[in-house]
Amino acid sequence: MSLFGHKNNIDQPKTQGELIYDAQNRTKRMFTTNVAISWIILLLFLFFLFSGLTITLGGYTFKTIHLDTVFIQENLSFIASGIGVTIGISLLSILLATVLALLAALGRLSKIPPVYALSTFYVSLIRGTPLYLQIFFFFLALPQLGIILTGLYAGVLALGLNYGAYMSEIFRAGLSSVGKGQREAALAIGMTPSQMMRRVVLPQALRFALPPTGNEFIAMLKDSALVSATGFVHELMWRATRVGRAQFHNLEALIIAAVFYWIMTLIFTSLQSRLEAHMARGDR
Repeated sequence: MSLFGHKNNIDQPKTQGELIYDAQNRTKRMFTTNVAISWIILLLFLFFLFSGLTITLGGYTFKTIHLDTVFIQENLSFIASGIGVTIGISLLSILLATVLALLAALGRLSKIPPVYALSTFYVSLIRGTPLYLQIFFFFLALPQLGIILTGLYAGVLALGLNYGAYMSEIFRAGLSSVGKGQREAALAIGMTPSQMMRRVVLPQALRFALPPTGNEFIAMLKDSALVSATGFVHELMWRATRVGRAQFHNLEALIIAAVFYWIMTLIFTSLQSRLEAHMARGDR
């Protein structure tokens, strides 16, 4: 009994369910801790690999990779200033890709032969040619037809068209996930087919397609480096290769670019995980 005459529940034994829940939490915490420790060990090994140290063991001499830290300090900000351009290219491209993917998905579900043929032809053509070729086609080939695009617009157009073709399958699956019963119910209460599509089908399909689209954006961040091949878009990769070649420090310059791409990927992957968790709560 407590001082107030109430029964003290602190020392009561836990139920079987509570014990299982606690055991699961301990296992999860242990797994997370071990993963974090493994990451730290791998990062330390990576730092050691590029430390420039010379180690002698048993008569054998081992040299780690030496980086020019002066070059890195002097050119870090120059390379980093291309991050904004890289993200900007990716944002514009994913917006274009999303629109094209939705239109292509609607076309692939269409019962009108010309519309279905157009959407499948677009997907087949874009999937059947490399992204690198598409960038140069818009930048170098179109001027022969009198269409002149800057490196930025050629890159955005190529990335948008390319990812739109691949993302069309995501949106097609999202549109198909809306049950036939919901469509019939919407039509039964007096909605037109266009109203049914706008008010019932599209909101659910976009909710289904949003998390995978985030994954495509993360992949696009890295593929945007191909736009540097035009030589006129000063994004992250262009800056790294320019300063690396000019000062004969390609190793250091490319490592800087790789670290920035890695950091951006980690940040957007974390945001993507939060988005998926939020969408999952909505499902519950």
